[in-house]
Formats: sequence, C-alpha cells, structure tokens
Amino acid sequence: MTASTKKIVSYLLKAGILIVAGWFIYRQFIKKNNDLKQFEYFASHISTTQVVITMGLVVLLMFLNWFLEALKWRYVTKALINISLWEAVEAVFCGLTWAVTTPNRLGEYGGRVMFLPPRKRVPGVFAMGVGSFSQGSVTNVLGVIAMAWFVFSYIHTNNTLAWAITTVCAIIVAIQLVLYFHINWVVGFFDRIPYIKKYHRFFEVMGRYHFHELLTIMGFSVARYATFSFQYFLVFRMLVPSMPVFEMLMMLMLFFLVSSAIPSLDLFDIGVRGFTASHLFVYITDQNIAVIAGVSSIWLINLFIPAILGSLFVLKLKFFDRAD
Repeated sequence: MTASTKKIVSYLLKAGILIVAGWFIYRQFIKKNNDLKQFEYFASHISTTQVVITMGLVVLLMFLNWFLEALKWRYVTKALINISLWEAVEAVFCGLTWAVTTPNRLGEYGGRVMFLPPRKRVPGVFAMGVGSFSQGSVTNVLGVIAMAWFVFSYIHTNNTLAWAITTVCAIIVAIQLVLYFHINWVVGFFDRIPYIKKYHRFFEVMGRYHFHELLTIMGFSVARYATFSFQYFLVFRMLVPSMPVFEMLMMLMLFFLVSSAIPSLDLFDIGVRGFTASHLFVYITDQNIAVIAGVSSIWLINLFIPAILGSLFVLKLKFFDRAD
C-alpha cells in the first residue's frame, strides 16, 4: 500500500475502534442503569460527606491501580525495549479501550503492543503474558486459601471431601507458581514442538526473566490486588457497615477467583460479577441488592472511566508505523 492509502486505512481502523468501543460502553451503561440507581438509593441514606470521601478514594485507587499496571508493563517490556512511564500509561489505558469489546479482555494485548515498534509487537504479547500470568497466580493463590476457608465454614459436608477439594486446588496453584518462577521451562517445552519451535524468536522473551525480576513483577501484581481489594472494602463498608470485615475479605478473595475463572466479555462482565457476588456474599449478609450495587459502582469506576480515557490514546496508534 502507498503511504496515503495506509493513512486512510489507519484512520478508518481508529474510527472503527472508537465507534465499537463507544457503542459497547453506551449499551452496557444503559443496561446496568438500574444497578447504578440502586447504588444511588443506598447512598442517599448515607451522609453526603461519607459518600464523597469514600467514592473519591475509590476513584484515586482506580488511578493507582492502573498506574501500578503501567509500572508493571514498563518493567516487563524492559526485556524488549525501554519505554517511558507516560508511554506505558498510554498503552495501558488504550488497551482497556480495546478490552471492552473482546472476550476475556484479549483486545487489551493488541491495544498495548501497538505502542511498541512493529518488530517488538509479537514478542510484546508474550511479555504481557508473563505479567498476566503473575496477576493470575496471585488471584489463584489467595483464592484457594479463601476457598478452603469457605468450604470448611459454610459447606457442611464430610471433612474428607473438603480436604480433597482443598488439596487438589493447592496442588494446581503450586504447579502454577513453580511454572511461573521457572517460566523458561515453558520456552523449552515450546522448543520441543517442531511447528512452534520455528517461532522461537517471538516467545523466547519469556525466558529472559530471572527469578528476582519475576519476583518484582509479582510484587506489582500483589500491590494491584491489594489496591482493588481496598476499593471493594471501602464501598462495602459504606453500603453494608454491618458486614464482618474478616469474612468480607475472605469472600472477596473467593469472588476474584471465581470471576477470573468465568469467560466473559469485559463490559458484560458486570452481569457475571453481580451474579457471582450475590451468590457468594449471601453467606455473610442479607443485603444482596447493596452488594450488587457496590459491585456495579466499582465496575463503573474501574472500567468505564479508563475505557473512555483510553479512547484518547487510540488516536495515537500507529498501525503502519511511519505511515500513520
């Protein structure tokens, strides 16, 4: 294609992404408007000062959450190229705009790596995979701990079955942690498969991370986990102050585990999350509607706002590098 043709195609692609993302956001906002009205209803029975302070903190924590993700993205891409912190922030928010229209946020990979030079984009997907693997490991480890607590506390069955479930989950998590901290084994496994081995130049980046680097990446993941957990804690304490703190935190860890295991479209994920939360938190509170309203409000802040902000960075994408 000529340079002018590439520019036209690039503009059309950017416009397409913005239109589709905007449509999804609008449709989901209208669809979940009832949940947000429920949040308004509960908030109206709380002092305005408490609501403003709490939700203000939740918004600040949202920015902290994605700032930590930007730091992690910048760190994992060091194995490929040095990017500035601002470039990392742009990539993360742009990825969130792409994520809202794709199953399991797969579009987030494309949105981020498009900010890398063309030859670094495919290896960048595997570098991002290391960061995602780290985040998933944290969610799974803490989720299994919560699952064990849940089974013994609320599922009244024989101890043998309870221990069997806990043991199987613990083994799976242990294997995941071993693979994470020895991720070069995955590279070695790929190299044993003839068809995949010829793409070694793309996935070999996963073998470049040493133990201390993988530990640092997991540190970012733990910090993010603590950040969005605190968001839920603040909102639930505001809406349902009678909810016991320890039980709430354990149920949150289980909630994150179950939510991460269910395939969904990111914007429709709020329906999945609301359904999951309502069926889990019923064990520790009878304020089912308040729980769903709280989950919806956090979704609005953590995904809706960043997706809109990310649309600004979509315009900076370079599909054809210099021709854009």
